This record gives sequence, C-alpha cells and structure tokens, in this order.
Amino acid sequence: MSEVDPVTLEVLRNACVAVAEEMNATLVRTSYSPNIKDRRDCSCALFDVGEGEAATAEMISQAENIPVHLGAMPYSVAAAIEAFPPAELEDGDAVLLNDPFHGGAHLPDMTLVTPVFVEGELVAIAANRAHHADVGGGRAGSVAADSTEIYQEGLRVPPVKLYDGGEPVEAVFDLLLTNVRTPKERRGDFRAQRAANRTAVERVRDLADRHGLDTLRAATTEIKAYAERRMRAEIDDLPDGTVRFTDYLDDDGQGTEDVRIDVAVTVDGDELVVDFDGTSEQVPGAINAPLAVTASATYYAVRCVTDPDVPPNAGTYRPIDIRAPEGTVVNAQPPAAVVGGNLEISQRATDALLGAFGEEAPERSVAAAQGTMNSVTFGGTSRDGEPFAFYETIGGGYGGRAGADGMDGVHAHMSNTLNTPAEVLETVYPVRVRRYEYRPDTGGGGEFRGGLGLRRDIEVLEDGVAFSLLADRRRHPPYGLAGGEAGALGEDYLTRAGGDTERIPGKSTHDLDAGDVVSIRTPGGGGFGDPADRDPDAVARDLRFGKVSADAVRQVYGLDPSEL
Repeated sequence: MSEVDPVTLEVLRNACVAVAEEMNATLVRTSYSPNIKDRRDCSCALFDVGEGEAATAEMISQAENIPVHLGAMPYSVAAAIEAFPPAELEDGDAVLLNDPFHGGAHLPDMTLVTPVFVEGELVAIAANRAHHADVGGGRAGSVAADSTEIYQEGLRVPPVKLYDGGEPVEAVFDLLLTNVRTPKERRGDFRAQRAANRTAVERVRDLADRHGLDTLRAATTEIKAYAERRMRAEIDDLPDGTVRFTDYLDDDGQGTEDVRIDVAVTVDGDELVVDFDGTSEQVPGAINAPLAVTASATYYAVRCVTDPDVPPNAGTYRPIDIRAPEGTVVNAQPPAAVVGGNLEISQRATDALLGAFGEEAPERSVAAAQGTMNSVTFGGTSRDGEPFAFYETIGGGYGGRAGADGMDGVHAHMSNTLNTPAEVLETVYPVRVRRYEYRPDTGGGGEFRGGLGLRRDIEVLEDGVAFSLLADRRRHPPYGLAGGEAGALGEDYLTRAGGDTERIPGKSTHDLDAGDVVSIRTPGGGGFGDPADRDPDAVARDLRFGKVSADAVRQVYGLDPSEL
C-alpha cells in the first residue's frame, strides 16, 4: 500500500507534470533562436533523487515534447551525476553536456542538468535539452551530411559545470562561444535553459512546502511504481511470442547503401525484450546512433502500442529490456559520426518496432510515417556582416491506422516539432520561401489513406551560403500495413539562378549563391487496409480537396472520378 493517500498522490503526480510543462514554457518563451522559440525543438523533464551518497536519479515526469529527447534524457542525467555526485553539488549549480557517448544524442542537443535542494537536501533534478542551431564543426548548423567522424560535427562537451553556485562559469562560456558561429544566440539559449531549470527549482520547493518533504518523496516513489504496474498490465495483454521486422535506411551518404535495422520483439508475460541483433554495423557516414537514441525510439514505440496515458517515467520503462549490439548503427562507438543517427536511425528504429507490433496486432499499430526528419541547414554571412546558421526539419505524411487516415504534413514520431513559419524565416535569415504546399498523391492508398508529404522551396538571397540536406526514404518507401500501399518517396532538387535544375541526393552538401532554390519534397505515409475497402465518399472528398488526382482515383481505388 502507498504511504500517500490516493487523492494527494494524484495531485502530486499532476503537479510534477505541470512543473515540466512550465519549464518548457519558460524555455520557449525566453530562448533567442527560432529553432527553439518557434519550432520548439526542446524538451524538459523532472527527476527525483534517492537518499544517500550513492543516490541515483530517475525520471518522474516530462513535458510532452520531443520523443527522441525524452527517452534519452535519463542517460544524460546519469552521466551528469556520475561526473558530479550528489555530495559535490550545491544550490545554483548547472551541469552542461552533449557528448553522445556519455549520455547525449547528437552534438547540437545541449542538455542542462540542475539540482533542486530543499532545506539543504537534494531532492530532485531538473533537466532540459535544447537543439542549438550551431555548435561549431565543419559546416554551419552542425548537421552535416558529409561528416565521417564525430570530431567534424562540432564541440563535444562532457559533463561540465556551466553555473557554479548560481554564478556563470565564464571560462566555460568562453570556450563554448568561441567555437560557434552565432555566439550571441547561443549565450541567449543557454540562459533560457538555465531559466527553465530555475523554474523547476522554485516549483518543487513550493510542493515541498505545501505537502511536506517526506510526502513528496513518498509520492514520487509511488508514481514510478504505479506507472510500472500499468505498463506491465499493458504488456501482459499483448500476445506472448517473438515477432521480427526489418526495415532499411537508403544509405549513409558515404557509399553504404541499404542500412539494415533488424528487430525482434519478444513478449513474455508482463515483460518485453527488444533485440536489435542483425542490425548493420556502424557505417562511415553520419547516421550512426548512440544507445540513448535507440532507447528513445523503443520507449516511444512501446507507449504507442500500449496505453499512451500511462505516465511516462522511470517505472514505465522497467519492464522493457533493450538489447542493442555494440558497434552497430543502433549502438555506435567512438569516433562514429552520429549527428544523423538522432534524426534518421531514431525514425527507422521506430518504423521497425511499429512494423513488428503491426505484424502481431495491426489494430494497435500504424503504417509507416514519412520515416525521416528531412533536416536542412543554411549558413553564411548576412548583409549586415553577421554570421547566421539556420536549421529546421520538414514534416511529411503520417501513416494510416485502423479507423483514421494519416495526418498530412506533420513532424511524425521522434520529431514532434513545429515548422518554422515562413515569416520568421524571411525576417531572421537571408532566404525566401518560394513554395510551401502538400504533395498530392503521396499518401499510400488504403482503406485509411496515408498522410501527404510536403513541398518546401527555399531561395537564398546571398552569395556564399552553405547548404546541407540530411534526409531519407528516397529509395525505400514508408510501408503500408494490413494491405495498405506504401507512401511516396521523397525527392530533392536544386535549381540554380540561371535556371538549371538537378536532382540531389538525400544526404548531400552544396554551396549556394543568391537566386539558387532548393526544393525539399517529403515522403507520404503508408496506407492502412485494402484500398478497395475505402469509403467512396472519402475518395470523393480527397479528390475535391486536391489530395488525390483523378488518375489515382482510377488506379489506386478502381473508381470513376466522374461518378464521385
């Protein structure tokens, strides 16, 4: 039996969630860069800390932000407190890190970890992760498709104090800001991250004052136990046995094609084993992923096919055993280039896991979404002589599922960010959005259609702009489920100012001048169910809204457009 009465327990559970959500609101509101302020490429979580010198931190709540951040955040917090044990921390400290091989995901994702003291006792840890638009490296934006080792990708930061006793460690700030292209923006975003964590410090102290420290500690322990019980019950409802699924990334951008993601999902009572044995060895290109990223994908997929209302915390993940062989693209070892693993391996691992669950229980799963983040970076010098670095991901089609079509033009699965509004892009950077629209006929046919991909054409207005594209699903389409058809492949083009157009690889870098236009055309989502079973009224609606063409109505659904 819990030491906390049920009403108080539920109040505190929701209060902890509210703390994480308010942290995120603070981070978004006070950040400098459009990537955080407008796209909301950031995440926040709250951890409790056990008593004693060997205390460990476990996640108790999170804001519902970026799945690839949130599943990996516990690894970063663990690395931070390993480097700075609780006995060495004091009020006002904040530990920064981004090292993918010590708890991080990829270098642009900077994680800030702050201890929360109540009456001199360490009771919690606040953590947030924000994608910085530039952290140095060989190319502006620090998401280069052509990197082959992590040393090219930017400044690698092991756990280090950014604030000590409430005061900024200026030597660390100097080191960080000297190695990036946009130091003013970076300093502002670091300060926003600190403000977000300080919000958590204040709110946790309020909870301790209101309910008592002993009650708060007991409640956080029970919150995790409650989540574990619910997740075990959900897993127990799944059919016992092992299901395998294989999917592929197109390539690594360095000549390696058909990068294999192989997963075996075993349900044994109330426990789940996810085994990636058979997955490709780590590759020369920048699509390798550290274990934390693979764990994020696994936790996310399991939540999708069980009950997403199970509180996401450390207890939720206790019944899940992840086995990812070292030296593979799902558990890469130094000095592998990993910037794209966070972006692309995370998506393909999710596709493989949802495909495996879909083989056994399609009504619980979903056809493949676009399966890529379509990462684009632009960098150079603006007209006023200031350097700039712009990064964004571009949405695409979501997979169809039992009872519903896939969503059109969204950031699916591990991304979950917003788009960058054209007005913001054109105000802040020397670019112009020439075209931004859905791509008709890109959603896979099915009883429930896959979502449509997007087309986004961006013109650069200055000479000497470096452009990098890191995208996938240009050769291997998003799969359909339960008889549904695959979604359309993505395509990418570069039109020079003189009018010459070429199709460019999904992982490539280019030097642009004023008047050059890049066109990113993202994949659609897979369909669910036999297209012959689609409601003719739904087909007519899609035709009327321009989501499907008359030819697709005839070829995919076997209907006469003139009769709809």
